[in-house]
Amino acid sequence: MAKYDFMSFGEAMVRFTPPRHDRLGQAEELQLGIAASELNCCVNISNLSRKMLKPQLKTAYVTKLVDTWDGDYIIKHAQMHAVDMSNVVVEPYDKIGRNGRNGKCFIEVGIGPRPGYQTYDRGHSAVSSIQPGDIDWEKVLDTRWFHSTGIVTAVGEHTATEVLAALRAAKKNGATTSFDLNYRHTLWSMEAAQAAMAELMPYIDVIIGNEEDFETMLGIKADNTDENYSKIDPMCYKRVAEKVMEDYPNVQIVGSSLREVTSACLNNWQCVMMTRNGYFVSRKYMNIEIYDRIGGGDSFASGLIWCLMEGKPEQECIDFATAYSALCHTIRNDWNLVTTEEAYDVMNGGSARVKR
Repeated sequence: MAKYDFMSFGEAMVRFTPPRHDRLGQAEELQLGIAASELNCCVNISNLSRKMLKPQLKTAYVTKLVDTWDGDYIIKHAQMHAVDMSNVVVEPYDKIGRNGRNGKCFIEVGIGPRPGYQTYDRGHSAVSSIQPGDIDWEKVLDTRWFHSTGIVTAVGEHTATEVLAALRAAKKNGATTSFDLNYRHTLWSMEAAQAAMAELMPYIDVIIGNEEDFETMLGIKADNTDENYSKIDPMCYKRVAEKVMEDYPNVQIVGSSLREVTSACLNNWQCVMMTRNGYFVSRKYMNIEIYDRIGGGDSFASGLIWCLMEGKPEQECIDFATAYSALCHTIRNDWNLVTTEEAYDVMNGGSARVKR
């Protein structure tokens, strides 16, 4: 029996967001949250599995932080959601940040024709300076599922090497592995990303991405898509998933979230999944009214992983993950604070009338 059910490795930052749709330059106050794709999945899976009559799935997060207020903020808030943070490497702070710091993320929530903006201040962060040997992956990854993303892979000189070491150790220890492509053009080029993925892909069982990621990270482009992905036919991604599985026979599941942007406040949302048993498509959620869309893709990944870990039927997996991630668009900050029951209610066509 593994010590943990789910573990992930990534970079965690405190996020700062002006209230409502204010711009950073006019804000007189900022709301705090946590921006961390991989930690988002830990929190979401922990919360989804919280049932009174069933043991909660044990989740754990691996990262490096500096011993300052923001590192403490991240650790304590994750612990509030039952995420084990004992494997986090915490380094002393030199009082000025020259020897390492924790990254920050600044977010403006868009409205109408003005898109949202996400600005990072993550240079010289603790994770970006990680060195081989800082983490004993074979010892740490005592888990039945391990997850990471293209974000942490790109942030530092040795982070791609560490993600590869973690994936290898996870497979050696018998874990299922998943990877969210999560391409960020501010971190690396398409060429560098694809070179890194060529090394990582042989160790990945479940690969997840949005409508753009498979092209930028794996060089596999969907047919009949325009430059802005304004209209997306989910069947175009069937061939993408087939090509992934042809190129990488170890991959058992390909999941993709498909977003059509009407405005910054109105998006259409649909998700697809291919397994060795077929291709599964969710319903399309039309004109979702967005409160905060950051974390929607992580909610899809965590909803899908939770269903797979629970052994749910494939169509239920994609339907639940899509409903769950659609609801994330209605929650401030990255963590999806809706219950399993609420997600199933939306999945099954429940009304948005007030529940009493």
